[in-house]
Amino acid sequence: MRIRSILSVTALVGSLALLCQPAHAAFSELRQDAVVVTDIVDYQCTVTGVVEKQDIKVKVELTMPVNAVTGQQMTISWHGTYVDGTALRAPAAGLASGTKLYAYASISGLPGLTSATGVGELATLSAGQTVPLPMTMVPLKTKSSKAGTATVKPAAINFGTKTDEKSIECEVQNTTALTTYPLTVASANDQPTDPAPVTPSPQPTPTVTATADDQSTGSVPVTSDPQPTHTVTATVTKASTDGNSKVIKTPSGGAATGGGGESGPDGRMLISTGFLLTFAAVTGLLLRRRSLPRG
Repeated sequence: MRIRSILSVTALVGSLALLCQPAHAAFSELRQDAVVVTDIVDYQCTVTGVVEKQDIKVKVELTMPVNAVTGQQMTISWHGTYVDGTALRAPAAGLASGTKLYAYASISGLPGLTSATGVGELATLSAGQTVPLPMTMVPLKTKSSKAGTATVKPAAINFGTKTDEKSIECEVQNTTALTTYPLTVASANDQPTDPAPVTPSPQPTPTVTATADDQSTGSVPVTSDPQPTHTVTATVTKASTDGNSKVIKTPSGGAATGGGGESGPDGRMLISTGFLLTFAAVTGLLLRRRSLPRG
Protein backbone atom coordinates (compact mmCIF):
# COMPACT_ATOMS: atom_id res chain seq x y z
CA MET A 1 0.00 0.00 0.00
CA ARG A 2 2.82 2.42 0.88
CA ILE A 3 4.64 1.63 -2.36
CA ARG A 4 1.51 2.35 -4.41
CA SER A 5 1.01 5.66 -2.58
CA ILE A 6 4.60 6.69 -3.22
CA LEU A 7 4.31 5.79 -6.91
CA SER A 8 1.06 7.76 -7.19
CA VAL A 9 2.60 10.86 -5.59
CA THR A 10 5.70 10.57 -7.81
CA ALA A 11 3.57 10.32 -10.94
CA LEU A 12 1.49 13.34 -9.86
CA VAL A 13 4.59 15.47 -9.18
CA GLY A 14 6.13 14.47 -12.52
CA SER A 15 2.95 15.40 -14.36
CA LEU A 16 2.82 18.81 -12.68
CA ALA A 17 6.48 19.42 -13.55
CA LEU A 18 5.84 18.60 -17.21
CA LEU A 19 2.82 20.89 -17.28
CA CYS A 20 4.59 23.78 -15.54
CA GLN A 21 7.79 23.66 -17.59
CA PRO A 22 6.42 25.20 -20.82
CA ALA A 23 4.84 28.03 -18.86
CA HIS A 24 8.14 28.78 -17.14
CA ALA A 25 10.04 28.62 -20.42
CA ALA A 26 7.52 30.91 -22.09
CA PHE A 27 7.76 33.38 -19.22
CA SER A 28 11.58 33.41 -19.38
CA GLU A 29 11.52 33.93 -23.12
CA LEU A 30 8.97 36.72 -22.83
CA ARG A 31 11.00 38.40 -20.13
CA GLN A 32 14.22 38.31 -22.17
CA ASP A 33 12.82 39.17 -25.63
CA ALA A 34 11.91 42.61 -26.87
CA VAL A 35 8.36 43.77 -27.66
CA VAL A 36 6.86 41.86 -30.61
CA VAL A 37 4.31 43.55 -32.89
CA THR A 38 1.89 41.20 -34.64
CA ASP A 39 -0.56 42.44 -37.27
CA ILE A 40 -2.50 41.08 -40.24
CA VAL A 41 -1.53 43.35 -43.10
CA ASP A 42 -3.61 43.62 -46.28
CA TYR A 43 -1.37 44.06 -49.32
CA GLN A 44 -2.22 44.84 -52.92
CA CYS A 45 0.62 43.71 -55.17
CA THR A 46 1.44 45.02 -58.62
CA VAL A 47 3.58 42.90 -60.97
CA THR A 48 5.63 44.72 -63.58
CA GLY A 49 4.09 44.26 -67.06
CA VAL A 50 0.89 42.71 -65.66
CA VAL A 51 -2.36 44.64 -65.41
CA GLU A 52 -4.04 42.31 -62.93
CA LYS A 53 -3.25 42.95 -59.27
CA GLN A 54 -2.97 40.40 -56.49
CA ASP A 55 -4.46 40.86 -53.01
CA ILE A 56 -2.76 38.98 -50.19
CA LYS A 57 -2.83 38.92 -46.40
CA VAL A 58 0.39 38.58 -44.44
CA LYS A 59 0.82 38.10 -40.73
CA VAL A 60 3.74 40.38 -39.91
CA GLU A 61 5.76 40.18 -36.69
CA LEU A 62 8.05 43.08 -35.81
CA THR A 63 10.49 42.72 -32.90
CA MET A 64 11.53 46.06 -31.42
CA PRO A 65 15.14 46.64 -30.30
CA VAL A 66 15.68 47.16 -26.58
CA ASN A 67 19.01 49.01 -26.69
CA ALA A 68 18.62 51.57 -29.47
CA VAL A 69 21.11 54.46 -29.14
CA THR A 70 21.51 57.64 -31.14
CA GLY A 71 24.16 57.51 -33.84
CA GLN A 72 24.28 53.71 -33.84
CA GLN A 73 22.58 51.29 -36.19
CA MET A 74 19.54 49.55 -34.72
CA THR A 75 17.69 46.45 -35.92
CA ILE A 76 13.96 45.74 -36.11
CA SER A 77 13.36 42.07 -36.90
CA TRP A 78 10.68 41.27 -39.53
CA HIS A 79 8.92 37.95 -40.11
CA GLY A 80 5.94 37.33 -42.37
CA THR A 81 3.63 34.41 -43.20
CA TYR A 82 0.68 34.18 -45.59
CA VAL A 83 -2.75 33.84 -43.96
CA ASP A 84 -6.38 33.26 -44.98
CA GLY A 85 -5.35 31.03 -47.88
CA THR A 86 -3.74 33.88 -49.81
CA ALA A 87 -0.28 33.82 -51.42
CA LEU A 88 1.67 35.83 -53.94
CA ARG A 89 2.31 34.06 -57.24
CA ALA A 90 5.18 34.62 -59.64
CA PRO A 91 4.28 36.15 -63.02
CA ALA A 92 4.06 34.08 -66.20
CA ALA A 93 7.54 35.23 -67.15
CA GLY A 94 8.86 34.11 -63.78
CA LEU A 95 11.21 36.09 -61.54
CA ALA A 96 14.77 37.03 -62.41
CA SER A 97 17.57 35.08 -60.78
CA GLY A 98 18.73 36.76 -57.60
CA THR A 99 15.33 38.24 -56.76
CA LYS A 100 15.10 39.22 -53.10
CA LEU A 101 12.46 40.38 -50.65
CA TYR A 102 12.72 43.99 -49.47
CA ALA A 103 10.68 44.55 -46.30
CA TYR A 104 9.96 47.93 -44.73
CA ALA A 105 8.74 49.30 -41.41
CA SER A 106 7.17 52.74 -41.06
CA ILE A 107 8.59 54.92 -38.25
CA SER A 108 7.23 58.27 -37.09
CA GLY A 109 7.71 60.60 -34.14
CA LEU A 110 11.45 61.32 -34.45
CA PRO A 111 12.87 63.92 -36.86
CA GLY A 112 14.84 62.38 -39.72
CA LEU A 113 13.70 58.82 -38.93
CA THR A 114 10.96 57.56 -41.27
CA SER A 115 11.61 53.89 -42.04
CA ALA A 116 13.75 50.78 -41.64
CA THR A 117 14.69 48.45 -44.52
CA GLY A 118 15.73 44.81 -44.64
CA VAL A 119 16.62 42.22 -47.30
CA GLY A 120 15.60 38.55 -47.34
CA GLU A 121 16.89 35.87 -49.69
CA LEU A 122 14.51 33.92 -51.99
CA ALA A 123 14.85 30.74 -53.98
CA THR A 124 14.66 30.76 -57.78
CA LEU A 125 11.02 30.42 -58.89
CA SER A 126 9.28 29.26 -62.01
CA ALA A 127 6.26 30.91 -63.62
CA GLY A 128 3.05 30.71 -61.59
CA GLN A 129 4.68 29.35 -58.45
CA THR A 130 3.96 30.77 -55.00
CA VAL A 131 6.57 33.28 -53.94
CA PRO A 132 7.70 32.00 -50.52
CA LEU A 133 8.42 34.42 -47.73
CA PRO A 134 11.71 33.96 -45.84
CA MET A 135 11.50 31.44 -43.02
CA THR A 136 14.07 33.31 -40.92
CA MET A 137 13.83 36.76 -39.40
CA VAL A 138 14.69 39.61 -41.76
CA PRO A 139 16.73 42.36 -40.03
CA LEU A 140 15.46 45.86 -40.83
CA LYS A 141 18.26 48.39 -40.35
CA THR A 142 18.02 52.08 -39.50
CA LYS A 143 19.74 54.82 -37.48
CA SER A 144 18.50 57.83 -35.53
CA SER A 145 20.37 61.03 -34.71
CA LYS A 146 17.72 62.10 -32.19
CA ALA A 147 16.80 60.58 -28.85
CA GLY A 148 13.17 60.01 -27.93
CA THR A 149 10.25 57.66 -28.55
CA ALA A 150 8.93 56.85 -32.02
CA THR A 151 6.06 54.66 -33.23
CA VAL A 152 6.53 51.69 -35.56
CA LYS A 153 4.18 49.66 -37.77
CA PRO A 154 4.52 47.35 -40.80
CA ALA A 155 4.95 48.93 -44.23
CA ALA A 156 5.40 47.82 -47.86
CA ILE A 157 7.13 44.70 -49.17
CA ASN A 158 8.77 44.57 -52.59
CA PHE A 159 10.49 41.91 -54.72
CA GLY A 160 13.38 42.55 -57.10
CA THR A 161 17.08 42.21 -57.74
CA LYS A 162 17.75 45.70 -56.30
CA THR A 163 15.81 48.26 -54.30
CA ASP A 164 15.36 50.39 -57.41
CA GLU A 165 14.69 47.43 -59.73
CA LYS A 166 11.42 46.04 -58.41
CA SER A 167 9.45 43.41 -60.28
CA ILE A 168 6.65 43.19 -57.68
CA GLU A 169 5.45 46.00 -55.39
CA CYS A 170 3.03 45.35 -52.50
CA GLU A 171 1.42 48.35 -50.80
CA VAL A 172 -0.43 48.34 -47.46
CA GLN A 173 -4.21 48.75 -47.79
CA ASN A 174 -5.24 48.91 -44.12
CA THR A 175 -2.70 51.37 -42.72
CA THR A 176 -5.08 53.02 -40.26
CA ALA A 177 -6.11 49.64 -38.80
CA LEU A 178 -2.57 48.59 -37.94
CA THR A 179 -1.31 48.77 -34.39
CA THR A 180 1.59 51.10 -33.66
CA TYR A 181 4.20 50.25 -31.05
CA PRO A 182 6.79 52.44 -29.31
CA LEU A 183 10.48 52.48 -30.20
CA THR A 184 12.69 54.15 -27.59
CA VAL A 185 16.02 55.63 -28.67
CA ALA A 186 18.40 56.61 -25.86
CA SER A 187 21.04 59.32 -26.05
CA ALA A 188 24.59 58.07 -26.52
CA ASN A 189 25.69 60.48 -23.77
CA ASP A 190 23.61 58.53 -21.24
CA GLN A 191 25.49 55.29 -21.88
CA PRO A 192 28.15 54.27 -19.30
CA THR A 193 31.76 54.46 -20.40
CA ASP A 194 34.76 52.44 -19.24
CA PRO A 195 36.61 54.19 -16.38
CA ALA A 196 40.15 55.39 -17.01
CA PRO A 197 42.85 53.15 -15.53
CA VAL A 198 44.30 54.37 -12.23
CA THR A 199 48.09 54.24 -11.81
CA PRO A 200 49.29 54.24 -8.16
CA SER A 201 51.90 56.86 -7.30
CA PRO A 202 55.29 55.60 -6.06
CA GLN A 203 55.82 55.54 -2.28
CA PRO A 204 59.12 56.09 -0.36
CA THR A 205 61.01 53.02 0.90
CA PRO A 206 61.86 52.92 4.65
CA THR A 207 65.57 52.56 5.59
CA VAL A 208 67.06 51.11 8.81
CA THR A 209 70.70 51.97 9.74
CA ALA A 210 72.72 50.22 12.48
CA THR A 211 76.00 51.70 13.88
CA ALA A 212 78.50 49.93 16.19
CA ASP A 213 81.87 50.94 17.63
CA ASP A 214 84.90 49.64 15.74
CA GLN A 215 82.59 48.73 12.79
CA SER A 216 81.67 50.45 9.57
CA THR A 217 78.35 52.27 9.36
CA GLY A 218 75.97 51.30 6.56
CA SER A 219 72.34 51.55 5.45
CA VAL A 220 70.27 48.45 4.84
CA PRO A 221 67.18 49.03 2.65
CA VAL A 222 64.09 47.16 3.82
CA THR A 223 61.14 46.62 1.49
CA SER A 224 57.68 46.77 3.09
CA ASP A 225 54.22 48.18 2.48
CA PRO A 226 54.32 51.78 1.18
CA GLN A 227 54.72 54.03 4.25
CA PRO A 228 56.35 57.42 4.92
CA THR A 229 60.15 57.28 5.28
CA HIS A 230 61.21 56.32 8.83
CA THR A 231 64.89 55.97 9.83
CA VAL A 232 65.97 54.20 13.03
CA THR A 233 69.60 54.45 14.26
CA ALA A 234 70.87 52.09 16.99
CA THR A 235 74.31 52.51 18.67
CA VAL A 236 75.95 49.48 20.30
CA THR A 237 78.96 50.04 22.63
CA LYS A 238 81.31 47.21 23.67
CA ALA A 239 81.45 46.44 27.39
CA SER A 240 84.40 47.78 29.39
CA THR A 241 87.25 45.34 29.99
CA ASP A 242 88.62 47.19 33.07
CA GLY A 243 90.59 44.81 35.31
CA ASN A 244 89.02 46.33 38.48
CA SER A 245 85.59 45.07 37.60
CA LYS A 246 84.59 42.17 39.83
CA VAL A 247 81.56 40.82 38.00
CA ILE A 248 82.38 40.15 34.39
CA LYS A 249 79.58 37.70 33.46
CA THR A 250 76.80 36.07 35.43
CA PRO A 251 75.93 32.53 34.33
CA SER A 252 72.39 31.94 33.11
CA GLY A 253 70.20 30.83 36.02
CA GLY A 254 72.88 31.71 38.62
CA ALA A 255 72.92 34.34 41.35
CA ALA A 256 75.36 37.23 41.54
CA THR A 257 77.68 36.41 44.47
CA GLY A 258 79.79 39.53 44.40
CA GLY A 259 82.86 37.42 43.72
CA GLY A 260 83.71 34.40 41.63
CA GLY A 261 81.77 35.25 38.60
CA GLU A 262 81.70 31.61 37.51
CA SER A 263 80.84 30.10 40.95
CA GLY A 264 77.24 29.31 40.19
CA PRO A 265 74.48 29.29 42.87
CA ASP A 266 75.17 31.06 46.22
CA GLY A 267 77.33 28.72 48.48
CA ARG A 268 76.28 30.39 51.70
CA MET A 269 72.72 29.22 51.26
CA LEU A 270 73.88 25.62 50.89
CA ILE A 271 76.13 25.81 53.98
CA SER A 272 73.34 27.27 56.12
CA THR A 273 70.93 24.55 55.02
CA GLY A 274 73.45 21.80 55.86
CA PHE A 275 74.15 23.32 59.26
CA LEU A 276 70.46 23.43 60.15
CA LEU A 277 69.97 19.81 59.12
CA THR A 278 72.97 18.68 61.21
CA PHE A 279 71.79 20.68 64.23
CA ALA A 280 68.33 19.17 64.02
CA ALA A 281 69.74 15.64 63.84
CA VAL A 282 72.01 16.10 66.85
CA THR A 283 69.25 17.68 68.91
CA GLY A 284 66.94 14.79 68.09
CA LEU A 285 69.49 12.23 69.22
CA LEU A 286 70.09 14.02 72.51
CA LEU A 287 66.40 14.25 73.31
CA ARG A 288 65.89 10.61 72.53
CA ARG A 289 68.80 9.55 74.73
CA ARG A 290 67.43 11.42 77.74
CA SER A 291 64.02 9.83 77.34
CA LEU A 292 65.37 6.26 77.50
CA PRO A 293 64.74 4.53 80.87
CA ARG A 294 67.80 3.85 82.96
CA GLY A 295 68.45 0.31 84.09
